Amino acid sequence: MDNRTNLDDYLAGLGISDADETALPPPSPEVMAPAPSALETAHEDPRAVLERFLRGLTSRIDSTLTVTVREGEDALEAEIGGENAGRLAGRDGRTLAAIEVLAYTVLAKQAGRNDLRVRVDVGGYRRRQAEVLTRLAERLAVQVAKSGEAHELQPMPAADRRVIHIALKEHPDVTTESVGEGAARRLIIKPRPHQP
Repeated sequence: MDNRTNLDDYLAGLGISDADETALPPPSPEVMAPAPSALETAHEDPRAVLERFLRGLTSRIDSTLTVTVREGEDALEAEIGGENAGRLAGRDGRTLAAIEVLAYTVLAKQAGRNDLRVRVDVGGYRRRQAEVLTRLAERLAVQVAKSGEAHELQPMPAADRRVIHIALKEHPDVTTESVGEGAARRLIIKPRPHQP
């Protein structure tokens, strides 16, 4: 059996072929275990499925990257670390978002769990982004509370809107609302109606 079978099977299941693939570094030892049968995978721990997928992916990109997966309150949370991990975020976090979509898809297909959220961070990118968005939300909340006028933000990904919603959830003077569809979905911060 080819050492790359695990990742190749995942990618093939997603309709991705390695026909144009150039020479890649050999996979790390963690990925060299044979792929579990469909029956074993159906009952496999979702955390193990996610970790195996991310280890397989990162070993092809940079063998020095590390993967840690833990169960959060409402999602499986993975951290990819290492000296060059930050580069995996890509421009505006687009590569990281693609990794999350692939990870979610693999989890749904291999563990039969499409009810679990997946959050992946690389080199602390998401944590830093959340801190920036939280500070922005706080500044805009003060502005909206003073002016009494709503503030509409530019379209942003669901994860970023969620950070702002959570940051202002308990704010006494403002409330948030998402409007629009698809990629044009954006967030509005508006004055909270006060009860008499």
